[in-house]
Amino acid sequence: MSIHLHREIDNLKKKILLMGAEAEESLGKAVHALTTRDSELARQVIASDEDMDHLEVEIEEECLKILALYQPVAIDLRYVIAVLKINNDLERIGDLAVNIAERAMYLSSLAPIDLPLDFSGMSDKTQLMVKRSLDALVNMDTTLARQVRASDDEIDEINRHMYRVFEDYIRQHPERVSEALHLVSVSRHMERIADQATNVAEDVIYMVEGEIVRHQPEDFSSK
Repeated sequence: MSIHLHREIDNLKKKILLMGAEAEESLGKAVHALTTRDSELARQVIASDEDMDHLEVEIEEECLKILALYQPVAIDLRYVIAVLKINNDLERIGDLAVNIAERAMYLSSLAPIDLPLDFSGMSDKTQLMVKRSLDALVNMDTTLARQVRASDDEIDEINRHMYRVFEDYIRQHPERVSEALHLVSVSRHMERIADQATNVAEDVIYMVEGEIVRHQPEDFSSK
């Protein structure tokens, strides 16, 4: 690998990690805004989305420049292609965090719903998936990437549980259906964020091993 290509890929790695950090921070703030009913914090999350959009475009342009100027091969080529896809996944996480913040703003002015809902716990597990997927990217760690992939089932189950809780609540309190549906959306958005983290992990496996595992059962992709 030429010294110039090496420098460009190192720079790309820094930018995609910055994108990941921004996505993690937005998600954490959005959920905190929801649980503390902090509309101002929710506004900050919404306002920060423009910065993530600009960074996504910048990273995409960097990837295309590397492909055009250096014509990388083997793992370098897979790395650039994976970053292109991961970049989109992280931008989507930012968008979903904004959606949660918008729900938080709406709900902050209404009386809280008294239900045993652990949005912070669900968010912690989801954020851990995002962090681990990025750690797998930094360290080219396919074992960690496969752990992230396996974690997705737990978030899916939490989302299904929350849906059942809200179904019962809406039957008993039809006058609060609007608030309940906004909270259902929050659970669904976090489940989607976990899906995006899983996509990142699968792209890491592709990058390192050249294997596409997206449509394989987890045990098929474990080594």
